[in-house]
Amino acid sequence: MFKLINKASEIPIDARSALASDNWSGLCPEALDALVSANAGSAPPYGEDSWSKAASDQLRDVFDFDAEIFYVSSGTAGNSLVLAHLLKPYESVLCHEVAHIRLDECGAPAFFGSGIGLRAIADRRDGRINPEDLRTALEEKADLKFQPPGALSLTQTTERGTLYTQPLTQELIHISKDRGLHCHMDGARFFIACEALQMAPADLSWKAGVDVLVLGASKLGGGFGDAILFFNRPLAKGFGHRLKQSGQVSSKMRLMTGPWLGLLEDSHYQIYARHALIMAVYLEKLLASAGFTPWITREANAIFIEFPDSVSKGLRDKGWVFHGLTGGNVVRLMTGWDTQSETLEAFVKDIQSI
Repeated sequence: MFKLINKASEIPIDARSALASDNWSGLCPEALDALVSANAGSAPPYGEDSWSKAASDQLRDVFDFDAEIFYVSSGTAGNSLVLAHLLKPYESVLCHEVAHIRLDECGAPAFFGSGIGLRAIADRRDGRINPEDLRTALEEKADLKFQPPGALSLTQTTERGTLYTQPLTQELIHISKDRGLHCHMDGARFFIACEALQMAPADLSWKAGVDVLVLGASKLGGGFGDAILFFNRPLAKGFGHRLKQSGQVSSKMRLMTGPWLGLLEDSHYQIYARHALIMAVYLEKLLASAGFTPWITREANAIFIEFPDSVSKGLRDKGWVFHGLTGGNVVRLMTGWDTQSETLEAFVKDIQSI
């Protein structure tokens, strides 16, 4: 395979987009090998194949829980269909102002949920909901003009790269369940959080009270599908029919679940999560040497930096790709399972040259 080279640098053009997000990467070698193996021969369709069953068994081992497990084509599909399943159409989901379900999923929860609402109850810079935010929201008077809350949604890691510790998660869920709310967790980077906090997956999910986890793999070198783990098994009743009705039961499911097996076997998900975190620490150190400190304390593999316009423009002119927050000079830099130290060094070298 060839690589496009920018004449002004020895860093491949595709590497200059590596900091845009950790889901821009391809499959890790183990996931790719598993995909190729799953592709061989014929197998029963619609998840009845041995690959899908083995992936689910492996997930149950990783989480030390006999969860009901389903697979969907994307995190948006997983989050939206789960929330639609948990809530009545007139209810709302309590979430953070910058929650992915609120800002980045094109109204999919309301679409699949026949009108369920998304209510922002916190706007803190760190992307977290705290207990006071939740208590305040639950104590507000409501009448027929407002959608009553039916679930609390937490993102792990948050959209600002911060973490919900186990005690904080437990407290939030305890408060919400006292009021009859279910708890949904958007776990697009859940395994990153586990490694950053040095906690077992069980500790940050069902042991903390999470009812349903939408677990992502693509950001760690997995395939394109997300897994949905119902820890509260009775809540899963009828969910398979909801997936079928929504076009989410793939004929060749093994091509979606095979990469999961490659990522889970021999704890490759931990190895790659650890690498992403090591690279984030290194990038933070390099940026500090160039005179830039994080806009918000780094806790995982996302670094938010406030660059002057001249620096952001200069970097983009040199071919670097990254996302910025709306209405300011803050940019987000992500490290992933395949981030190379040479790429980070070249990035900061270009900052210094500008």
